Amino acid sequence: MTVSTKERPGQELVDEVTLTIENHVATVVIDRQHVLNAVDGSAQARLNGIWNQIEADPDVRAVVITGAGTRAFCVGADMSASAVDKTGLQYWAELDPHGFGGLSLRTSLDVPVIARVNGYALGGGMEIVLGADIVVAADTARFGLTEPRVGRLALDGGIHQLVRRVPYTQAMGMLLTGRKADAAEMQAMGLVNEVVPADELDAAVQRWVDQILACAPSSVRAVKQMVSRTSHLTAAEARGLRLPALMAALDSEDSAEGVRAFQEKRPPVWPGR
Repeated sequence: MTVSTKERPGQELVDEVTLTIENHVATVVIDRQHVLNAVDGSAQARLNGIWNQIEADPDVRAVVITGAGTRAFCVGADMSASAVDKTGLQYWAELDPHGFGGLSLRTSLDVPVIARVNGYALGGGMEIVLGADIVVAADTARFGLTEPRVGRLALDGGIHQLVRRVPYTQAMGMLLTGRKADAAEMQAMGLVNEVVPADELDAAVQRWVDQILACAPSSVRAVKQMVSRTSHLTAAEARGLRLPALMAALDSEDSAEGVRAFQEKRPPVWPGR
């Protein structure tokens, strides 16, 4: 299935954000290449709609988000003259509760998200990366929270998430300078899982997808829910929280099939999948 705008006779192609779902994997593509896949208000709304759709679809077991083309993953908010219609205070007052791209602060999505970073991931684009669970990047990718260089702030989780995801001095070195870092440096910090040549990016992402799909769907959902909804708790407190996905996994057909397959020395066949 695809969520997108379509070309109309006599009109230029309208900007797109597309969703395709195939073999339990949803692929979300930000396709606004003329502005390096920057996100404007309508694209933000479409992304929120897509995440809501994925949340409601129990058949989706993994998500890949990326940008169209080869130059950019996403360079954040569209700062072109026609798109900037709010002051910093107005933007702050109207922040999306789910964060940039509807993802950077979303805690209700129980499906693992892989960021396929094919180029620049700046500003809000970097915040989308921070909202993902696994990050696979081309060796040509560049990352940064560059808002201070244009008098703005990474208000959609960038500031608070980066300092929690990488060592303090590394995070502050980026936040206080607005500088860009390459994929190898971000991997060394611990934010990027794998860096590969650009022409090997799809194969690398597919390897991660395959490994997720090899796991019990109920277990994966439980892990994601347990992590995303207990970050404010101690490990002991989190362990005792009876989250819906956890309880479902403990009493699932998946758990029985997994043990049976191990005993029979064969790959598991997850029920209903």
